[in-house]
Amino acid sequence: MNRIDDELLAEQRRVDYIVGQIQARINKIQREAGAIKEHVVEIRKEFWDDVTVNLDHPDEVSETFASLKQQAEVLSERERSHQHSHQQLNKLNRLTDSPYFGRIDFKEAGDAPSEQVYIGITSFLDDSGEQFLIYDWRAPISGLYYDYPPGPAAYVIPNGETICGTIGMKRQFIIRNGRIQYLFDTGLTIGDELLQQVLGRNSNAQMKSIVSTIQKEQNQIIRNEHSRLLIVQGAAGSGKTSAALQRVAYLLYRYRNTLRAEQIVLFSPNPMFNSYVSTVLPELGEENMTQTTFQYYLEHRLNKEFEIEDPFSQMEYVLTSPEKPGFDARLSGIRFKSSNTYLELIHRFRQSLEQSGMVFKDLKFRGKVLVSAGRMTAQFYTAYEGIPLGKRVALLSEWLLKELSELEKQQRHEAWVEEEIELLDLEDYQRAFISITKKQKTKKVSFDDFMQQKHLLAGFLVRERFKPLRKKIARLRFIDIPSVYAQLFDNGSRIPEWLGSGELPEHWREICEQTLNALRQKQLFYEDAAPYLFLKELIEGFQTNLSIRHVFIDEAQDYSPFQFEFLKRLFPSSKMTVLGDLNQAIFVHAADGSGIQKLLGLFGSEHAETIRLTRSYRSTRQIVEFTRGMLEDQEPIVPFNREGEKPEVIRIDDPSALPRRIAGKIGQLRRQAFGTIAVICKTAAESKEAYEALKMIDHIHLVTKGTMDFEKGVLVIPSYLAKGVEFDAVIIYDGSKRQYGRENERKLFYTACTRAMHALCIFSAGDLSPFITGADSDTYVLEDEGIFSNSRE
Repeated sequence: MNRIDDELLAEQRRVDYIVGQIQARINKIQREAGAIKEHVVEIRKEFWDDVTVNLDHPDEVSETFASLKQQAEVLSERERSHQHSHQQLNKLNRLTDSPYFGRIDFKEAGDAPSEQVYIGITSFLDDSGEQFLIYDWRAPISGLYYDYPPGPAAYVIPNGETICGTIGMKRQFIIRNGRIQYLFDTGLTIGDELLQQVLGRNSNAQMKSIVSTIQKEQNQIIRNEHSRLLIVQGAAGSGKTSAALQRVAYLLYRYRNTLRAEQIVLFSPNPMFNSYVSTVLPELGEENMTQTTFQYYLEHRLNKEFEIEDPFSQMEYVLTSPEKPGFDARLSGIRFKSSNTYLELIHRFRQSLEQSGMVFKDLKFRGKVLVSAGRMTAQFYTAYEGIPLGKRVALLSEWLLKELSELEKQQRHEAWVEEEIELLDLEDYQRAFISITKKQKTKKVSFDDFMQQKHLLAGFLVRERFKPLRKKIARLRFIDIPSVYAQLFDNGSRIPEWLGSGELPEHWREICEQTLNALRQKQLFYEDAAPYLFLKELIEGFQTNLSIRHVFIDEAQDYSPFQFEFLKRLFPSSKMTVLGDLNQAIFVHAADGSGIQKLLGLFGSEHAETIRLTRSYRSTRQIVEFTRGMLEDQEPIVPFNREGEKPEVIRIDDPSALPRRIAGKIGQLRRQAFGTIAVICKTAAESKEAYEALKMIDHIHLVTKGTMDFEKGVLVIPSYLAKGVEFDAVIIYDGSKRQYGRENERKLFYTACTRAMHALCIFSAGDLSPFITGADSDTYVLEDEGIFSNSRE
């Protein structure tokens, strides 16, 4: 038996020992948890038997309350103990299959002995609670495994002290069902052998944890604690999102006494993506953070006022309507309304509102105007002249409430009040009596006197009917924000004055007509939603969330300057981690990348750090080399050395033959045991058409913008919804020049193709897209219709 066999045997003995210790701990906790559960059930059954209830005398009420509180606290403490035991069991059960994945032998400087540090997804101590048998991958000492080769190394402990020493050995394991399948000794990075094993596996319906294969540059992202703004610019498949999720897990571990999962929010590109990443944190024993989309927030804030277009409807319009009237104006409007120029214009417009331009709505009651918009305007610009806009709005609100109080008194003598008093039923009468009694407090209330009764009831009724008006004033609903915003597009607009040094976009008059038409129909284009809400809050005051400590934004290249400034104001005290790839900036409203530049300006360069990830791990080397050739600027994207077949490009002359050809390709890919196969179409319309043609295939699903769950099988999906996820194999439904021929579709095509992990096949109904022919012909295999027919039939 050679040295390697001896070491493998020794390591397996340790695994066996550790698994035995873990199982013993599981058995112990299960017994304890069982006893706690029985106690909880017993407490619940006998809760009232152990509580002294006596409400006959006021001095004994407090004793009853104390008894109830004491018994509830005992129950709550036992339930918390049971929940903690359940969480421990979940972590330990994960360790029995694969207790750890790495080992380093580290010797601190000085006379300290060398320590064997085994690293897994969670910590495990011996029975004494003093010796670590397994270190959590997030522990300070575990950072050595990701950052250093054998030789001099150092790590920082929480109090800021640096521990220096030497790594004598660095070893990686793949352990399944308690058995070592692979063992490697390696240098600086997590070795290619381990990555080959992990990356070579098929995709799943959820993203998986990458803690066993974290690379040095990803570890910098995960453990970054000093930057208020961390920008991760990474190539497709470089592990941006995976590293970000491990970062969340690290932060929850590092600040476990002060940070909770609900204090972290992730803005993701679509609801399906939330499902795709939902298992990563629970797999690491952590609760999921809050997950949302920017569109959901817009709808939450504005849905009562408008029907809001979503970014995918905007994208669908851009991709399908180039020949329609008004298209060029809409495209020009999208670019302008998403720009820094328009953002600065909104700021100047808001300043101008201090002199003129505020629009108010009449305060009406029972069809009559109580306070006219004209009176409000006069009060706003005359009585409060020289006062800042926000303070002026607050003062006007106070004035309106005082006016309402006076009008309330006048209304008590109106005929409608007497009519309603006569129509009061017994239930309403009792409710009025209770309300009046509470309001009068120390005053003696008698309903024996008819005139007093009538006076009190009149006051009660008017107050009740005026409540909606008071709410309207408190919520600043007397300001007509749609009309204020519409002034930007009126014929008499002072846009040139507010533009400063900027220029009006092409087709400006048509842009104005389109915008005003939408506003009149209570609709907001997507490109108007963030500016509208931003202006609304500049006038009314920004809503802020101070409880959120960390904000994560995925697909950040799709955010405009407006959206970033809005999020910075919404979460003023948060650190922000943004992840993006400018090569996948497929939305017109963010195509120029100005959003990221705006964000840098908001935080300041001294508080920001940018990390670039250039190595792609998702796809085989052949797929990366092919897709890299599509980019206008040949980016330094380095493929991980995982071999596969070259992408196939299949050109056919008859578009009606596409479904049959693609169904055959799906069958071929399924025989290769690929679990997730995506048929990526350019648009939702093409996806629906493709699905109808292919729906006879088993386990095929149509993905729409409303799809909530990511499923295994064959997915027919629009290109822009495939962002952020990956598939074993990708079929481009139609990669022809007709579909992907415009320059503004280059990044869309690149994004679609880079979803493939192991296999990529592009069908083309007619001439090939120039993004294919522009790539090196050695990077793909081309089959035309004749060759395809002869070889496949």
